[in-house]
Amino acid sequence: MTKKLFWKDPYLANLESIVESVAGNSVTLRETIFFAFSGGQESDSGIIGGYPVVEARISGLDILYVLPEGHRLKPGKTVRIEIDWDRRYRLMRLHFAAELILELVYVELDNVEKIGAHISPDKARIDFHWTENISSIFPKLISQAQFLVEQDLEIISAYSDEDSQQRYWEIPAFARVPCGGTHLKRTGEVGKIALKRKNIGKGKERIEVYADEK
Repeated sequence: MTKKLFWKDPYLANLESIVESVAGNSVTLRETIFFAFSGGQESDSGIIGGYPVVEARISGLDILYVLPEGHRLKPGKTVRIEIDWDRRYRLMRLHFAAELILELVYVELDNVEKIGAHISPDKARIDFHWTENISSIFPKLISQAQFLVEQDLEIISAYSDEDSQQRYWEIPAFARVPCGGTHLKRTGEVGKIALKRKNIGKGKERIEVYADEK
Protein backbone atom coordinates (compact mmCIF):
# COMPACT_ATOMS: atom_id res chain seq x y z
CA MET A 1 0.00 0.00 0.00
CA THR A 2 1.33 3.40 -0.99
CA LYS A 3 1.72 5.66 2.06
CA LYS A 4 -0.04 8.88 1.08
CA LEU A 5 1.80 11.76 2.69
CA PHE A 6 -0.28 14.31 0.76
CA TRP A 7 -2.96 13.65 3.40
CA LYS A 8 -0.63 14.08 6.37
CA ASP A 9 0.92 17.26 4.95
CA PRO A 10 -0.62 18.55 1.70
CA TYR A 11 1.86 21.45 1.72
CA LEU A 12 4.88 19.24 0.96
CA ALA A 13 6.19 19.98 -2.54
CA ASN A 14 9.13 17.55 -2.66
CA LEU A 15 10.11 14.26 -1.08
CA GLU A 16 12.59 11.41 -1.36
CA SER A 17 10.94 8.00 -1.60
CA ILE A 18 11.65 4.40 -2.62
CA VAL A 19 10.37 2.69 -5.78
CA GLU A 20 8.29 -0.29 -4.64
CA SER A 21 7.43 -1.89 -7.98
CA VAL A 22 7.92 -1.43 -11.70
CA ALA A 23 5.68 -2.88 -14.42
CA GLY A 24 6.62 -1.47 -17.80
CA ASN A 25 6.00 2.26 -17.64
CA SER A 26 4.07 2.08 -14.37
CA VAL A 27 5.74 2.41 -10.97
CA THR A 28 4.55 2.45 -7.39
CA LEU A 29 6.28 4.21 -4.49
CA ARG A 30 6.68 3.38 -0.82
CA GLU A 31 5.35 6.83 0.10
CA THR A 32 4.21 9.73 -2.00
CA ILE A 33 3.13 13.37 -2.06
CA PHE A 34 1.87 13.10 -5.67
CA PHE A 35 -1.96 13.13 -5.66
CA ALA A 36 -3.83 10.99 -8.21
CA PHE A 37 -7.18 11.97 -9.74
CA SER A 38 -9.95 11.27 -7.25
CA GLY A 39 -13.34 12.69 -6.35
CA GLY A 40 -13.20 15.12 -9.26
CA GLN A 41 -9.88 16.66 -8.19
CA GLU A 42 -7.26 16.53 -10.95
CA SER A 43 -3.91 14.82 -10.41
CA ASP A 44 -0.83 16.75 -9.46
CA SER A 45 1.75 17.59 -12.09
CA GLY A 46 5.44 16.94 -11.51
CA ILE A 47 8.38 14.56 -11.75
CA ILE A 48 9.51 11.31 -10.14
CA GLY A 49 13.17 10.39 -10.32
CA GLY A 50 13.75 13.04 -12.96
CA TYR A 51 10.94 11.78 -15.22
CA PRO A 52 7.70 13.67 -15.86
CA VAL A 53 4.60 11.82 -14.68
CA VAL A 54 2.35 11.08 -17.67
CA GLU A 55 -0.55 9.81 -15.58
CA ALA A 56 -1.35 9.09 -11.92
CA ARG A 57 -4.19 6.74 -11.07
CA ILE A 58 -5.52 4.90 -8.06
CA SER A 59 -5.25 1.10 -8.04
CA GLY A 60 -6.79 -0.31 -4.88
CA LEU A 61 -4.80 1.14 -1.99
CA ASP A 62 -1.83 1.93 -4.25
CA ILE A 63 -1.17 4.73 -6.71
CA LEU A 64 0.25 3.88 -10.12
CA TYR A 65 2.45 6.48 -11.80
CA VAL A 66 2.91 6.15 -15.55
CA LEU A 67 6.31 7.43 -16.71
CA PRO A 68 7.66 7.96 -20.24
CA GLU A 69 8.91 5.06 -22.35
CA GLY A 70 12.49 4.12 -21.56
CA HIS A 71 12.62 5.25 -17.95
CA ARG A 72 15.30 3.50 -15.89
CA LEU A 73 13.72 3.26 -12.48
CA LYS A 74 14.08 -0.05 -10.63
CA PRO A 75 12.51 -1.42 -7.43
CA GLY A 76 14.46 -0.27 -4.37
CA LYS A 77 15.81 2.87 -6.05
CA THR A 78 15.65 6.11 -4.09
CA VAL A 79 13.90 8.81 -6.11
CA ARG A 80 13.03 12.45 -5.63
CA ILE A 81 9.42 13.52 -6.12
CA GLU A 82 8.73 17.13 -7.05
CA ILE A 83 5.22 18.47 -7.64
CA ASP A 84 4.12 21.72 -9.23
CA TRP A 85 3.27 23.53 -5.99
CA ASP A 86 1.48 26.47 -7.61
CA ARG A 87 -0.86 24.05 -9.38
CA ARG A 88 -1.42 22.00 -6.20
CA TYR A 89 -2.26 25.08 -4.17
CA ARG A 90 -4.73 26.37 -6.78
CA LEU A 91 -6.39 22.95 -6.78
CA MET A 92 -6.60 22.96 -2.98
CA ARG A 93 -8.12 26.43 -2.84
CA LEU A 94 -10.67 25.76 -5.59
CA HIS A 95 -11.49 22.36 -4.15
CA PHE A 96 -12.37 23.81 -0.80
CA ALA A 97 -14.21 26.76 -2.30
CA ALA A 98 -16.36 24.22 -4.15
CA GLU A 99 -16.84 22.16 -0.98
CA LEU A 100 -18.14 25.22 0.87
CA ILE A 101 -20.53 26.11 -1.96
CA LEU A 102 -21.81 22.54 -2.23
CA GLU A 103 -22.63 22.28 1.47
CA LEU A 104 -24.41 25.65 1.35
CA VAL A 105 -26.41 24.56 -1.71
CA TYR A 106 -27.63 21.53 0.24
CA VAL A 107 -28.82 23.86 2.99
CA GLU A 108 -30.61 26.23 0.61
CA LEU A 109 -32.26 23.78 -1.80
CA ASP A 110 -34.39 20.86 -0.68
CA ASN A 111 -34.01 17.66 -2.71
CA VAL A 112 -31.21 19.01 -4.90
CA GLU A 113 -29.03 16.22 -6.32
CA LYS A 114 -25.35 16.53 -7.13
CA ILE A 115 -24.57 14.64 -10.35
CA GLY A 116 -20.96 15.58 -11.03
CA ALA A 117 -17.95 17.67 -10.08
CA HIS A 118 -14.52 18.56 -11.38
CA ILE A 119 -11.69 20.60 -9.91
CA SER A 120 -9.02 22.01 -12.22
CA PRO A 121 -6.38 24.67 -11.48
CA ASP A 122 -8.53 27.34 -13.18
CA LYS A 123 -11.98 26.63 -11.83
CA ALA A 124 -14.17 24.07 -10.13
CA ARG A 125 -17.59 22.97 -11.26
CA ILE A 126 -20.50 21.24 -9.55
CA ASP A 127 -23.41 19.81 -11.54
CA PHE A 128 -26.92 19.28 -10.18
CA HIS A 129 -30.30 17.92 -11.11
CA TRP A 130 -32.37 21.08 -10.62
CA THR A 131 -35.22 22.46 -12.71
CA GLU A 132 -34.87 26.17 -11.86
CA ASN A 133 -32.19 28.80 -12.49
CA ILE A 134 -29.74 28.06 -9.69
CA SER A 135 -28.13 31.49 -9.88
CA SER A 136 -31.04 32.91 -7.87
CA ILE A 137 -29.30 31.74 -4.69
CA PHE A 138 -25.82 32.95 -5.67
CA PRO A 139 -25.89 36.13 -3.52
CA LYS A 140 -26.71 34.08 -0.42
CA LEU A 141 -24.15 31.38 -1.26
CA ILE A 142 -21.36 33.89 -1.76
CA SER A 143 -22.25 35.86 1.37
CA GLN A 144 -22.31 32.76 3.56
CA ALA A 145 -19.18 31.25 2.01
CA GLN A 146 -17.20 34.48 2.37
CA PHE A 147 -18.28 34.74 6.00
CA LEU A 148 -16.73 31.31 6.63
CA VAL A 149 -13.60 32.33 4.72
CA GLU A 150 -13.22 35.57 6.65
CA GLN A 151 -13.58 33.69 9.95
CA ASP A 152 -10.33 31.87 9.00
CA LEU A 153 -11.58 28.68 10.62
CA GLU A 154 -9.49 25.55 11.11
CA ILE A 155 -10.19 22.76 8.62
CA ILE A 156 -9.79 19.33 10.18
CA SER A 157 -8.80 16.55 7.78
CA ALA A 158 -8.49 12.98 9.07
CA TYR A 159 -9.30 9.32 8.59
CA SER A 160 -12.78 8.01 9.24
CA ASP A 161 -11.45 4.50 8.49
CA GLU A 162 -7.68 4.20 8.07
CA ASP A 163 -7.72 0.55 6.95
CA SER A 164 -9.91 1.36 3.94
CA GLN A 165 -8.28 4.78 3.44
CA GLN A 166 -11.54 6.69 3.96
CA ARG A 167 -11.07 10.38 4.78
CA TYR A 168 -13.17 13.39 5.75
CA TRP A 169 -12.86 17.12 6.28
CA GLU A 170 -14.64 19.00 9.04
CA ILE A 171 -15.34 22.51 10.17
CA PRO A 172 -16.88 22.08 13.64
CA ALA A 173 -20.45 23.45 13.86
CA PHE A 174 -20.62 23.71 10.05
CA ALA A 175 -20.11 20.35 8.34
CA ARG A 176 -18.27 17.04 8.34
CA VAL A 177 -17.92 15.62 4.82
CA PRO A 178 -16.37 12.41 3.43
CA CYS A 179 -13.59 13.43 1.04
CA GLY A 180 -10.19 12.07 0.00
CA GLY A 181 -8.80 15.22 -1.59
CA THR A 182 -6.02 17.50 -0.40
CA HIS A 183 -7.28 20.18 1.94
CA LEU A 184 -6.25 23.57 3.20
CA LYS A 185 -5.42 24.16 6.86
CA ARG A 186 -7.73 27.16 7.24
CA THR A 187 -10.72 28.63 5.42
CA GLY A 188 -8.98 32.01 5.08
CA GLU A 189 -6.68 30.55 2.42
CA VAL A 190 -9.60 30.23 -0.03
CA GLY A 191 -9.74 33.95 -0.78
CA LYS A 192 -12.54 35.68 -2.66
CA ILE A 193 -15.05 33.37 -4.34
CA ALA A 194 -16.97 34.08 -7.56
CA LEU A 195 -19.72 31.95 -9.11
CA LYS A 196 -21.03 31.48 -12.63
CA ARG A 197 -24.09 29.55 -13.73
CA LYS A 198 -24.47 27.32 -16.77
CA ASN A 199 -27.50 25.40 -17.97
CA ILE A 200 -26.11 22.06 -19.19
CA GLY A 201 -29.36 20.43 -20.29
CA LYS A 202 -33.00 20.09 -19.35
CA GLY A 203 -33.31 19.89 -15.60
CA LYS A 204 -29.55 20.27 -15.10
CA GLU A 205 -27.65 23.20 -13.66
CA ARG A 206 -23.93 23.84 -13.27
CA ILE A 207 -22.16 26.12 -10.80
CA GLU A 208 -18.67 27.16 -11.79
CA VAL A 209 -16.54 28.24 -8.83
CA TYR A 210 -13.61 30.67 -9.10
CA ALA A 211 -11.14 31.96 -6.53
CA ASP A 212 -9.03 35.10 -6.80
CA GLU A 213 -5.30 34.85 -7.49
CA LYS A 214 -2.94 34.83 -4.51
